[in-house]
Amino acid sequence: MAAGEQQAVHRPGSYKQQNKAHKSGRHRGRGAQERENKGRVSAKVLSKKLKKDLRKVDRRHKANQIRRQRKDAVLTEKRSLGSKDGPPHLVVVVPLHAEVVTSSILKLVQSNESTVLHEDDAKNGKFALVSPKMKQRWCYVQANKDDLHSLLDLAKVADTLLFVVDPQEGWDSYGDYCLSCLFAQGLPSFALAVQGMNDIPIKKRNDTKKHLSKVMEKRFPDAKLCHVDTAQEAALLLRQISTQKQRHLAFRERRSYMLAHRVTFQPSDESSLVGTLKVSGYVRGQELNVNRLIHIVGHGDFEMSQIDAPPDPYPLNPRVHKTKKGQDVEMADEPGHCAEMEEDVKVLMKADPSVKESLQSEVVPDPMEGEQTWPTEEELKEAEDSLKVKVQKKVPKGTSTYQAAWILDDEESGEEDGEDNDYDDDDMDDDDQEDAMDEAVSEEEEGSAEEPEEESETVTIPDSTRDDKYDENLDEAEEEQMLEKYKLQRQDEMFPDEVDTPRDQLARVRFQKYRGLKSFRTSPWDPKENLPRDYARIFQFLDFFRTRKRIFRELEQEEYEGAMVGWYVTVHITGVPVSVLEHFKQGEPLVLYSLLPHEQKMSVVNMLVRRHAGNTEPVQAKEEMIFHCGFRRFRAAPLYSQHTSADKHKSERFLRLDAAVVVTVYAPITFPTASVLMFKQRANGMHDLIATGSLLSVDPDRIIIKRVVLSGHPFKIMRKTAVVRYMFFNREDVLWFKPVEMRTKWGRRGHIKEPLGTHGHMKCHFDGQLKSQDTVLMNLYKRVYPKWIYDPYVPPPVTWVKSEVQLEPAEVEME
Repeated sequence: MAAGEQQAVHRPGSYKQQNKAHKSGRHRGRGAQERENKGRVSAKVLSKKLKKDLRKVDRRHKANQIRRQRKDAVLTEKRSLGSKDGPPHLVVVVPLHAEVVTSSILKLVQSNESTVLHEDDAKNGKFALVSPKMKQRWCYVQANKDDLHSLLDLAKVADTLLFVVDPQEGWDSYGDYCLSCLFAQGLPSFALAVQGMNDIPIKKRNDTKKHLSKVMEKRFPDAKLCHVDTAQEAALLLRQISTQKQRHLAFRERRSYMLAHRVTFQPSDESSLVGTLKVSGYVRGQELNVNRLIHIVGHGDFEMSQIDAPPDPYPLNPRVHKTKKGQDVEMADEPGHCAEMEEDVKVLMKADPSVKESLQSEVVPDPMEGEQTWPTEEELKEAEDSLKVKVQKKVPKGTSTYQAAWILDDEESGEEDGEDNDYDDDDMDDDDQEDAMDEAVSEEEEGSAEEPEEESETVTIPDSTRDDKYDENLDEAEEEQMLEKYKLQRQDEMFPDEVDTPRDQLARVRFQKYRGLKSFRTSPWDPKENLPRDYARIFQFLDFFRTRKRIFRELEQEEYEGAMVGWYVTVHITGVPVSVLEHFKQGEPLVLYSLLPHEQKMSVVNMLVRRHAGNTEPVQAKEEMIFHCGFRRFRAAPLYSQHTSADKHKSERFLRLDAAVVVTVYAPITFPTASVLMFKQRANGMHDLIATGSLLSVDPDRIIIKRVVLSGHPFKIMRKTAVVRYMFFNREDVLWFKPVEMRTKWGRRGHIKEPLGTHGHMKCHFDGQLKSQDTVLMNLYKRVYPKWIYDPYVPPPVTWVKSEVQLEPAEVEME
């Protein structure tokens, strides 16, 4: 080929194959990636990946380390209790039968040769045992079986409860009642002892042991019963108490608590009614900080000013002081020598006014805070323009007023009526109860007037109860009142929330604070709407459980400079009334608990409880009850509501027997977990256990809705319409409640179409034809609040006796 010639280039034709380009994706910039992620950040540490990376040997070593740490923690706790580095092992002796004598068992325990006895208070059964050989020390306190408050207070701080049972019966009715209260509050470690088994004849001894073991299995299925008839058996009981595993109570794990051993009072003014209380005892639970507040169980919250460290009255190795004659004297063995050693008292910590917490429990409301300024001209003009605008809704024919909202003029007039009457929610609830009581009494009087012959019927009474002394302790007024409560409870079960429309008053005036809801579950309700004045006095958290979690985390990371666990200290408590000292001198135990941050402030406390099986008396809402919530004891008037997961909860007029109920009261803030016991005081001063449960939350925004059901009867029934009467008694009420939806007991739904006449008859439209035996209902709702009658002082109860005269619910007949 010639050099000057150029080679022809091949050009593809129209049938050339065209391959698709590789889909490598479009490059995204940093901004596009951030927009797609929307602030999400990738995980820095993948715990699952790290767990997979560990080899089998490493995983086994890690499991062994965790197991060894847990075992060491349990052993350390067991060894520190009662040792020189920890507080003495506090044992509370509880007799469970009236014929049990605990003094003989305690004498056998004291007769141990390897222990040193310290008599603290022989009259009240308080003494301490120190065993240098076992390197253990115990403090025994005999509980007063006739005082339930003292028993529960001692159980709040006890390390071990020593139950003494009867060899024949085990425990009586009062002992079973005390066990129910202790199990509901939280039972620490316990031991069971019986004395007198050797006094039973040999032929009956085996049968007695079998019967006693069956009785024990009801309450303590896996417990071991110790026979204490000799000093050797008493030593075995002492060893069992020292070596058994300790059970923890949730409400005292994160707080410092103390049982008072010695108390002195120093008045701060001339009246000698208020002063500084000096309480000496061993620090238990957590470290004691002087800048925190302290709660005296049964008396209230107070401030601490100083913490001292006096010499330990029960040391394992007492100091020996040599006199001039060369005699050795153990100075710390006797309590009287503590006064001679005041120069050894060391001040551990004094309160810092800039750091310590305040005693303020309520917010002082400002009456001018709710006032509004005068509206401007622009706001007035906007309001006038909004009134001129007419809102029209396109709805099917015949249902225009059914789905429409309340008429604006009617709503304003309803609000004006509500302001003029100024009914309080609590007063309205009381009126409802009083009206129901009056109706029940009037029905009973009418029934007795119409049927006088039925009362003359004779009832056969067994000879065992035919006694003149039977009626001496019977209170007829209390019996009548209880009968009316049973009737009201039965009426509420048969016709829940049904209320008769008053004939002497307009229904729109009587129920002016009620409203209709399209759906109780999904209809909105503002929790900040129309709050009572008491809500201005309480505290509220933005997120209660997050605050609780933060406080618990800070407690674990905090470094204390005060009294450590196991130290014998003297706490100076300021502003204490002299009555606290008088109660201590009467033999009642004095129990102290340190408060966590915010626990002195008032709020709305919700508790989840269930009725106690041994009590079936009707309990109405807003009846004054006695509460034992954790370490607190107070009186309050609760509200009862259903325990649901919705945002609104229906109130209950009575405490339910068959379901868990939420109890709402005004009370100081307490962080869960805490046990709850609810008592009711009889007319003679006894306290009956009504319900038990636990603390649920502290939430003022929990909406409790009271429902009222108005009932009517179909007078004339057409295909899908009916004439209803007896729900209202005038034309104005029919027009006022026209937008509210209606339902029937047989499941029909409808609405008011128009009023008929002037006597309350109305024409209603339903989604189907009614039955002649059906009942037309209208639901109205309003929010209710508890009463503010919080009282931290609860009078001591009278010794509990099982009620013999108790009216069963099945015996009550509705008239």
